[in-house]
Amino acid sequence: MKPLWASIIVLQLTVFAGKHDRISTPASVMVTLPRSVAQVRSVVLKTADGKEIIGQLTEPSLLSPAAETREGEVRRELHFILPKLKASKELTLEATIRPGPQAKLQAFRWHDTPGEFTELRFGDRPIMRYMCKALEDSTPEARELTYKVFHHLFDPSGKRLVTKGPGGKYSHHRGLFYGFNRVTYGDGKKVDIWHCKGDTHQAHAGFLSSEEGPVIGRHRAKVMWYGVLSEREDQLFAQEDREMMAYDVPGGILVEFASRLSAIAANVRLDGDPQHAGFHFRADNEVAAQTSAQTYFLRPDGKGKPAETRNWPGRKDHVNLPWNAMSFVLGGKRYTVAYLDKPTNPKEARFSERDYGRFGSYFEYELDGSKSLDVSYRIWLQEGEMTVEQVAAKSADFIQPAKVTARVGFRAE
Repeated sequence: MKPLWASIIVLQLTVFAGKHDRISTPASVMVTLPRSVAQVRSVVLKTADGKEIIGQLTEPSLLSPAAETREGEVRRELHFILPKLKASKELTLEATIRPGPQAKLQAFRWHDTPGEFTELRFGDRPIMRYMCKALEDSTPEARELTYKVFHHLFDPSGKRLVTKGPGGKYSHHRGLFYGFNRVTYGDGKKVDIWHCKGDTHQAHAGFLSSEEGPVIGRHRAKVMWYGVLSEREDQLFAQEDREMMAYDVPGGILVEFASRLSAIAANVRLDGDPQHAGFHFRADNEVAAQTSAQTYFLRPDGKGKPAETRNWPGRKDHVNLPWNAMSFVLGGKRYTVAYLDKPTNPKEARFSERDYGRFGSYFEYELDGSKSLDVSYRIWLQEGEMTVEQVAAKSADFIQPAKVTARVGFRAE
């Protein structure tokens, strides 16, 4: 009799839509598989009537719960895009997994420009770019270009960047970025790792993992948070594992930002204000220079007027939103970007909006050696406008995803 690891692995899934209709929504489930298939990345999931859905097996993501495996086993996340499933309905899927060559499919691939950036493309289409050049402090001008890491987003066609880099209105605003302008640590040292003044800066310290495949592209980077300069070297007060993931979904660009920040120094307190702390999106500087009067915000309570903004604490109710969205004009086209928060992120989440193309939220938090700060957000970018109902559906997919259960079995060849 052949051992189980020499058999075909049969994966049976049940997908429950839950309270919401699902249309082109990411779904995933954790599975334990024999180590013999550890290198398998793509699988074909089949419905009962023979329709096929492409799936991708990956290493566990940054914020996945830890779990032990037995000898000869590996933990894998199975990702797929659920085409359509009505609320309260369920779908059964089956896949067979075996070692060996896999079909060549159009897929996400990382392309490096060493020492400058790494770019994620789906086939030939650029999706996002991680800007990670090492700090260059030979001149103030060189330092300004390199004092923080961030991710750029391309438009859905891949023809242009829609996010801002250095320079322009508020040079410290860059793409998708994360930081706090009021940080204290140690014996009361105060630093600003939003504007990155003085010696304060974020530095890329290497990649921890990366994933390529037909459903998602993902990487995880180590980012060091440095504070004031000591006599011998920059003072590291925190380190971050930052993970960015893109999904292959129709109609736009969907990316997920996850971060785990750990204290290196004692008594690290993160604070700020809505305009200068937290996780934010900044559109290309063309919005600030030419089209800010056409920017409007779409919120859970409806569509705002052009150039009208809300900010905490002027609007004390502008907190703990499940989502916020900004519609802006760039290169003669209108785009909408939705910012999706998660209930598990720290609260009170205080939101900020600016008609020149920046928005996001922040919170206060204290780090110590016994706990890290974990956050997760999604960004959806598309051409054209969106409705409240459309953004709310994207939010539901994020915070109340379709539930997937899996059963692993074996079948002899």
